Amino acid sequence: MAEDEQGQLLGFCWIIGVRLKPESAAIHLFVKPEERGQGIGRQLYNDLVQTAENTPLKRLHVSIADNCPEYKIFAEQRGFAERRHEIKMMLDLVTFEYGLHEDVITKLRGEGFEFTSMEALGNTEEAQRKLYRLNCATDVETPGSNGKPAWDSFDDFQKSVCLADWYKPGGQLVVIDTTNGDWVAMCAITRLDWHDHHANILYTGVDAQYRRRKLAQAVKALALRYARDVLKVNRVYTDNNAQNLPIIALNQKLGYTRLPGIFLMEKVFE
Repeated sequence: MAEDEQGQLLGFCWIIGVRLKPESAAIHLFVKPEERGQGIGRQLYNDLVQTAENTPLKRLHVSIADNCPEYKIFAEQRGFAERRHEIKMMLDLVTFEYGLHEDVITKLRGEGFEFTSMEALGNTEEAQRKLYRLNCATDVETPGSNGKPAWDSFDDFQKSVCLADWYKPGGQLVVIDTTNGDWVAMCAITRLDWHDHHANILYTGVDAQYRRRKLAQAVKALALRYARDVLKVNRVYTDNNAQNLPIIALNQKLGYTRLPGIFLMEKVFE
């Protein structure tokens, strides 16, 4: 912490370790607006880095609001590089009209697509492995992806996703092509905190061979209905890579409004 001679708090910072990735940590640094420009943030950051250098940490991560360019400049001057720009969007479920999407879902069902969930499939290990493969296959093809799977193995996926507190089998919606049994699309939604009155769509993916058939629209609409009817929330938030223009356009079509986003930045120690 930084205090003045009277003991008044001027700013503070901390490091939070990333579970399952001991070489990485997220940092948070705050200085009172009226106290900025005096070197307080710079000194706090220097102390933080000195502490980090005495640990096994190799990477520091920070999230910066995209409507605060001066914060991004501060981070860049200290060796942080932008890794991802996320666009946050919000949907008001009170005014969401699910019925507008029923014809699309009915048409796709008639074409042989089954809309189901991990809960309906028993959330078995076999189903989890198929969900893992679908996540990996679609994630690396997402615009803005670095081309690397988010998990090192199925065991990693199972521990960090399927066994996580936020994981709701009913909120893991999947689409299966009944003509060949392939899992071709999915949407993951959850309520991160039961004290919240909103849910979060964490990921939507469609196999490259099945795109432009409105599968994403259909499975997202079902996820939103689940949020309204089961999770009992009145708002849904989602974050999208700024480079993923198709999903941003789809969200706008569904009625989402855009909110300030964040830059995800990273510093790698030499």
